[in-house]
Amino acid sequence: MMDIANVSSPDGFVLLGFSARPSLEPVLFVIVLGLYVLSVLGNGTIILVSCVDVCLHTPMYFFLTNLSFLDISFTTSIVPQLLVNLWGPQKTISYGGCVVQFYISHWLGATECVLLAVMSYDRYAAICRPLHYTVIMHPQLCLSLALASWLGGLTTSMVGSTLTMLLPLCGNNHIDHFFCEMPLIMQLACVDTSFNEVEMYVASFIFVVLPLGLILVSYGHIARAVLKIRSAEGQRKAFNTCSSHVAVVALFYGSITFMYLQPAKSNSHEQGKFIALFYTIVTPMLNPLIYTLRNKDVKKALRHIVFENFCGGKVRDSTHL
Repeated sequence: MMDIANVSSPDGFVLLGFSARPSLEPVLFVIVLGLYVLSVLGNGTIILVSCVDVCLHTPMYFFLTNLSFLDISFTTSIVPQLLVNLWGPQKTISYGGCVVQFYISHWLGATECVLLAVMSYDRYAAICRPLHYTVIMHPQLCLSLALASWLGGLTTSMVGSTLTMLLPLCGNNHIDHFFCEMPLIMQLACVDTSFNEVEMYVASFIFVVLPLGLILVSYGHIARAVLKIRSAEGQRKAFNTCSSHVAVVALFYGSITFMYLQPAKSNSHEQGKFIALFYTIVTPMLNPLIYTLRNKDVKKALRHIVFENFCGGKVRDSTHL
């Protein structure tokens, strides 16, 4: 067991990020800034529409609001510091800023895994148990599931991040990434990190693999129920109900599997940076687009809000056409 008294705390860290490719940094700055603005606007719109339109006061949009708020928080915990580092020669982040960053990113990443599993259960109840849906997904259960997602993510972040923070770093403060992340902090330690790696693998199983398993089981039941629907129209409606969530799950899990299930000691930093760039910035930006473009309820609510505020209530006439 390490002596906590010997733990070193550097004044700050150097985030190497994409400094090995200086000609790429201005291009990345513009792209990241644009995607970040789109992400905040898109997810903010989802939250606004879901709260304002009473037709969207359902379990599905309650969880979608949580997901949108989570995405805004996640990108905001990483992107501002990334933009600062891309803009100029200074690549540093304070010790406190680094600690806050990996606590929050770990918390929200784990929360999103659980929340996506909860959303798949909601779709299972809607399609496989339609007559009992309102009884099953009552407001108290929805609130409890959302709280369990947030508190579960917070718990694993507090445990894993605190164990990582206690590792002695022996003066090494260069992080070969664009944000502070647990496996990369572990690489800076000058002691054996086997215990931390075991904890990370256990947490990854509980908060990444297990929710994915629950999602697959839910959609296995959904697929079987959809195949039993005789009409093509009924099958199409059932598919449209789930397609947005399936797309979001595929984007999220497809990008984080490599990042969170790899050994802490790894040489694949460059590949990991671009994968991390995708799931920290691109995926949160795509989520509201996926739900908006493929969801008639959201598009109708958007039109209602826009025309109600800017066209003097003419939307009521257009919706009857």
